[in-house]
Amino acid sequence: MKLTCERDKLLGAFQTAATVAPSRSPKPILQCVKLEVKGGVATLMATDMEVGVRIEVEGVTADGDGAIILPVHVFGNILREGNDEKLKITVKSKGIGIQGEHSKYELPLQDPEEFPEVADFTDDAFLKLPSLLFRELIRRTLFATDNESSRYALGGVLLEVEEVSGGSQLVAVGTDGRRLAKMSGPIEVVGDVALDNGPMIVPAKSMQLIERSILDLEGDVHIAPHANDVLVRTGSSIVYSRLVEGRFPKWREAFPSRSDVPRVDVTVGPMYSALRQAAIVASDESRGIEFSFGGGSLVLKGITAETGESRIEFPIPYDGEEINVSMNHRYVGDFLRVLDQESTFTVEVQNSESPALFTTNDGYAYVVMPLATNR
Repeated sequence: MKLTCERDKLLGAFQTAATVAPSRSPKPILQCVKLEVKGGVATLMATDMEVGVRIEVEGVTADGDGAIILPVHVFGNILREGNDEKLKITVKSKGIGIQGEHSKYELPLQDPEEFPEVADFTDDAFLKLPSLLFRELIRRTLFATDNESSRYALGGVLLEVEEVSGGSQLVAVGTDGRRLAKMSGPIEVVGDVALDNGPMIVPAKSMQLIERSILDLEGDVHIAPHANDVLVRTGSSIVYSRLVEGRFPKWREAFPSRSDVPRVDVTVGPMYSALRQAAIVASDESRGIEFSFGGGSLVLKGITAETGESRIEFPIPYDGEEINVSMNHRYVGDFLRVLDQESTFTVEVQNSESPALFTTNDGYAYVVMPLATNR
């Protein structure tokens, strides 16, 4: 088999596929990417047996159907370091020849039949939602997960389907036990989707791969949930992932239920700027920033014995009784970072011992537990 490929187009797809291939494995072939040409369509495949990806690649022509195995490290460097516009790949009896206008390589030949099967998206029942919405669902919840926790379920994003007035919505939730992020948006349920298989907790690594695979923000994403795994189609890419086993926290109980609590509208940009300034004196040991609401302003104070003190103030539309709460500045910063700097959000605070609730008008909510005041 002989192939001709456009190096730049193959490089982008290959780098995405390569993130799935493990750096170490008892099966050396898993440290490779499979390139298959079938019916004139070129597809890259990679898997670590828990997560798999299939990516259709443009700019590849071949003289027939076939498949080759490409080692991630070596072939990735050839694509990245080279400057040839096109590469010719030839499968020989004892190796693979790669030739550009100014370069030439010979790589060992591996048997494509030894590469594990990577699941394709063949389901006719799935959840359908806009690509832009799903990317925001991931961006606004993934950062709140905890891959280092002994509670394995916290290392993934929970996806749930809720029935609401006028249809269905997809809810994404991420938490590490100290803060919780939730984002929801409308979806279309196509066909008879199995929604009673229990919680769908998608590993953080898989969600990162899915987000990276969403290139066409004008298109749609298809999600096919199964009992133990999920398939996600994002335009030219298909991601397969095993689901996380374990019990996800009862996240609805984390949202405070209270009335007559001050709700303050704040613009993201000024708040984020003030937070970064106040955090200059913070350290890894002391990440707490005191937030003081009252008198028409929000005052942020930081203090550490080693670095010093900070006090940053900016106006807010709240003239009520002063409320003080200390929070981890990184947790608050994570929330502000995924929002448009010109947008506004609402913060609900009660006292120094109650969680703070941040909400937006597009289905996003974020809960942060307070730090002890003696910090």
